[in-house]
Amino acid sequence: MPEITHGASGLPGTIEGVFGPDGVLAHHLAGFEPRPGQERMAAAVAGLLKSPDEPGCLVIEAEIGLGKTLAYLVPAVLSGRRVVISTNTRNLQDQILKREIPFIQQYIEPALRAMSVKGRQNYLCVYRWHQYRAARRGGLFDDEAVGRIETWIEETEFGDRAELGWLRGGAPLWQQVCCQTHSCLGRDCPDSAVCFLNRLRRRAAKCNILVVNHHLLFSDLAVRRSGYGEVLPRYESVIFDEAHHVENVATLFFGYSFSRLQVLDLAGDVERNVQAEPAGTKQKELLRIARSLGAGLEDLVACFPARQGRFPLAPVLEQQPEINSSADSLVNAFGRLADLLDELAGREAPWGHFAVRARDLAGRLASITLERFTDMAPEEIRAVHWYERREKNLILSATPVDVADDLRETLFASVPHAVFTSATLAAGGDFRYFCRRLGLSEETPTLSFPSPFDYESRTLLYVPDGDFPAPQDPGYASALHDRIRELVEAAGGRALVLFTSIKAMEQAYQVLSDSLDFPLFLQGSGPRHDLLTRFGAEEESVLFGTSSFWEGVDIPGASLSLVIIDKLPFEVPSDPVMMARMEMIRAAGGNPFFDFQVPRAVLALRQGVGRLMRSSTDRGVMAVLDVRLFTRGYGRRFFKSLPPSPVCRDLERVRCFLMKMECHDQA
Repeated sequence: MPEITHGASGLPGTIEGVFGPDGVLAHHLAGFEPRPGQERMAAAVAGLLKSPDEPGCLVIEAEIGLGKTLAYLVPAVLSGRRVVISTNTRNLQDQILKREIPFIQQYIEPALRAMSVKGRQNYLCVYRWHQYRAARRGGLFDDEAVGRIETWIEETEFGDRAELGWLRGGAPLWQQVCCQTHSCLGRDCPDSAVCFLNRLRRRAAKCNILVVNHHLLFSDLAVRRSGYGEVLPRYESVIFDEAHHVENVATLFFGYSFSRLQVLDLAGDVERNVQAEPAGTKQKELLRIARSLGAGLEDLVACFPARQGRFPLAPVLEQQPEINSSADSLVNAFGRLADLLDELAGREAPWGHFAVRARDLAGRLASITLERFTDMAPEEIRAVHWYERREKNLILSATPVDVADDLRETLFASVPHAVFTSATLAAGGDFRYFCRRLGLSEETPTLSFPSPFDYESRTLLYVPDGDFPAPQDPGYASALHDRIRELVEAAGGRALVLFTSIKAMEQAYQVLSDSLDFPLFLQGSGPRHDLLTRFGAEEESVLFGTSSFWEGVDIPGASLSLVIIDKLPFEVPSDPVMMARMEMIRAAGGNPFFDFQVPRAVLALRQGVGRLMRSSTDRGVMAVLDVRLFTRGYGRRFFKSLPPSPVCRDLERVRCFLMKMECHDQA
């Protein structure tokens, strides 16, 4: 058992002293039951963190109910090092900060200092606030909001947007005054002495534990690579919870993009600063060029097809050669703007900083639209170029096909220790997919701890019998809707119905809303949090959802007794980044279906069925309405990854199980 040394504070001397049958948790944590898996996980994390001279990584799959949060938090705290805990969801951050950290401070390490650090956009920029106030042309609401924020600024410690409960999310006002990397003046800012971010950094530098989300961590790593603007202080180790999201989030920050809104933001910032200064010849010319960017931008946007979605860029560049000339014109306009801004640099307004932004946008646009890969083999292509059309935005992006090298150059090169943990990291008991995608060596230690929940007696896994059509067969949709209705009626509502597409969800909802006599909630009909709150409160209700509801839904108790999944969650390989990754695997001699699509579908399915058992007292049925689990060879890989529930293909047995469960609950 790895020893953890302590001073005169009298802390426990071993992991066993915290997690053992007579340890701190047994004495002070209500309802605690010693779990060998939890103690083994804590010992493994402690063993990794104990020596800065022995760098390494650790991958741990810890299923629901193990208590993995304390299993990594306690050794992180007792290591004496500054450790970053990175999560994917705000719910988990809140749990750590409001439940686990106070417990550790009370019973294990009273001197512990911990805090949450959020992304820049969550904090008010004092300089941008002053600029907004000087140039605003708002209405009555704007005047009222400005007054309330002015009062709040005098009271707030870090200028955190979350403290303004009355200001709706995505409010245009906040977008004008929040901190943004591209608008930060750094040491040249006239308001740096009262900057909320600087105050936040100073507080964070005094903490042992920093709780962040994956987006902030990778944003910070990407910024550090450019050498300026990081938010987090230096840290010695990082622990990723919900680590199955790491690759997707890292992908966002190790690429680069150019968007319509970025251009409008720069033009707006220049215009506001011009209006705040005495008018002069150069200022008038600056205003003219800044406004001309809008016309050039709209010419570029008009060259792209109007259909919304994400598409590869190369085909549209071939079909629409005028994109290149429009992009060239816009790049030249950025250059003229930057040159004139340089002439004005040195005054109080941030002209020099705006010039840097203009040249950065010009470089991004040129790189994305002009770079060609015609002479490169698929395995040599490092980035995929694509575009996304939204209602009010056009985004051009260059995204890394593989983030492994980026992670080696940033994360693994900057910290000696990294722990990756989640309830779902292995596909069929195999960690190779996860490790390969993150560039972890084959020697990286991996651990797997099953859930302590009693799946064998408290749950049932239902798959339709052989007469049920496969998803690609005629009649599948009709059979699917009938079976969903039968299952929901047998459960008396209390069902979460998960779909692999929005179209399938909406079609099922439309068909079943007339035949199911239960309150039905549809994803998209209200805020996600409100839908989950209502679903949890109304015990006989049914919630229809797609991808965002396959995880992060935590409804213990009688309100959720049935989870239905329409079919195996294979992704349609139409996304440009996914297509490029599959092509790279194919070019390297691999099989994209078995090496990429199947592991991703397995992990997604595990997340979906994991919505049922959220506590040791939960019970119910997991129904996967896809006979390919039995008819296709890859079905064995899915089964190997699912909970150890009894498998049933008889609908009548499901009805009996649910009836007995209801009788037990009423007893």
